[in-house]
Amino acid sequence: MNPDTKQQRYSRRQFLGKSIFTGSAALSLSLVLGRCQSKTTSAQENEKAAIDPCNDFSGVSEADLKTRKKLGYVNQSPRPESKCGNCNLWLPPKAGQNCGSCMLFKGPVYTTGYCTYWAPQGK
Repeated sequence: MNPDTKQQRYSRRQFLGKSIFTGSAALSLSLVLGRCQSKTTSAQENEKAAIDPCNDFSGVSEADLKTRKKLGYVNQSPRPESKCGNCNLWLPPKAGQNCGSCMLFKGPVYTTGYCTYWAPQGK
């Protein structure tokens, strides 16, 4: 037997063995990373669902928050007869939501809220 031929068989076996090992390692790594990614995503989704939509200001800019504060908005009206639910600027909640909004500023607004621009609804 020629020593070069023996060396060639050994190299082929070695190549196949390394290929199988490398393929298995890549598959295992992708499965592990895929599981980690899905846990992070589901954890973020659970965290997002846990946030009360009436306290979610993620889509509200800093300027809008200042406007809201400048208008003196509070979640609970100090004047029982004047609250956002009976204000002319009140925008009722959409189907499936608990909070409404206001024509003057962005962000969630409680029915029981109040601001200095409260205007009675016209009848």
